[in-house]
Amino acid sequence: MDKLHLTLLRDHVASLFAEAAAVASTIDDCLILDIAPQDHGGIRPHLMAPARLRTLDIDPDSDADIIGDICRRNDDVADASLDMVICTEVLEHVSNPFLGVAEIHRMLKPGGRAYFSAPFNFRIHGPLPDNWRFSEHGWRQLASPFSHVAISALETEGRFLMPIHYNIVAVK
Repeated sequence: MDKLHLTLLRDHVASLFAEAAAVASTIDDCLILDIAPQDHGGIRPHLMAPARLRTLDIDPDSDADIIGDICRRNDDVADASLDMVICTEVLEHVSNPFLGVAEIHRMLKPGGRAYFSAPFNFRIHGPLPDNWRFSEHGWRQLASPFSHVAISALETEGRFLMPIHYNIVAVK
């Protein structure tokens, strides 16, 4: 079951990347921050048009452009300076996801978009710690600072109200 869910989950994240890349292609000089993409490639392989891409990671050995904690203010990113933030498979690992979402909201321009994803019906996984699972209701609370939130659930076959994974698009 883990292998099937992982395959489905990766496909679901890829669909989120494709959606974000399509939007990025419509924004002149689009500035994107991808949070912790080092292990999975992030949005870079999905971009169809030129964009300025920066990366942020808490791991000092990650080769990210910015070494920082998404749950704290990152002075290397100015207020309202980003067109898009990609935060996939990260928030379940942070100490305080509400602080992480607030920091992303701070960095986005008005009308900017945040693309989030996280597992729900999936095993504990690395990098540890793996702290959280968010239901649709939890995502609505987390994304409450945003003006518009769209949630896509990847359902578990035969298990009503037990999605494998969620993708979220939130507009500031």
